[in-house]
Formats: sequence, structure tokens, C-alpha cells
Amino acid sequence: MYDDFHVKDRWTGEDIHCSWIANIVAIATRHADAVDIKFLANDRAVWIALPCEAWTRFKEQTGHTITDRLAIQIAGHYLKQAFESGFDSGREVYNLSIEEMLDHLKAVMDEAKHTDYLPIVPRIHGTGNAEAVDERQVQF
Repeated sequence: MYDDFHVKDRWTGEDIHCSWIANIVAIATRHADAVDIKFLANDRAVWIALPCEAWTRFKEQTGHTITDRLAIQIAGHYLKQAFESGFDSGREVYNLSIEEMLDHLKAVMDEAKHTDYLPIVPRIHGTGNAEAVDERQVQF
């Protein structure tokens, strides 16, 4: 889905390969109440900052938990939409509001139907994931 995808930049028409790299709790790294999801967009690092408050609000509203796998898909969905709409301005970090994050969560779940259908990441050889890589090649 949105952990490894290609998208065409609206303004340049360039094909951009976006691939998930890591989830990092930003509370420790940049003193933000967020979880940073790192992607490579071609060779450029792009961070999507998801607010921690959205995890709490979603749990209170639904009784369900946002997993790491789901957070990756939410951030990737946002990133794909940013390139398609021309919103990407070359920034390194994009901060989502709680409402934006929950909107992207809804869009991902409307498409996936259930978290069981979300890709397992990282894509490790032998796990049944398409386009899997050898685990020795996974770098963080």
C-alpha cells in the first residue's frame, strides 16, 4: 500500500519512489509530541510527524489501537497525496494535525478494510510479502 510506492509529482511529472525507512518517537529526538515516520522520496529523506494525541483520541473514540504498521500507512498515504496535489514543497518534515491524521487513517482503513490486510514491514524475505528484500539488506 503506502510503505513502498511510486507517485508522479504534480508539478514536475517526475516519478518519485517513496519507501518507508523508520518510525521514531520524536518526544526523545526533537522534544515533540509526535511519532516521526521516515520515508525516502527518491534520495531525499522526508519525515511525516504524526501527533501522539491522535493515538489517544482514536483509542477513546473506537477502542482500537493505532499500530506501527497502521501509522506507516497513514504517513505514506499523506505523502502520496502531498506529491499528487503539488503540496510537497521540498520540506524535510511535515506535521499533521490530529484531524488530518485521523482523516488519513480513515482513508487507509476504507481501502484496506482491516488491519490484517496491511503490509508487514519491514518487508523481509520469506514472509510472504511481495517485493521482499533479504533482511541483511535492511538498513535503518
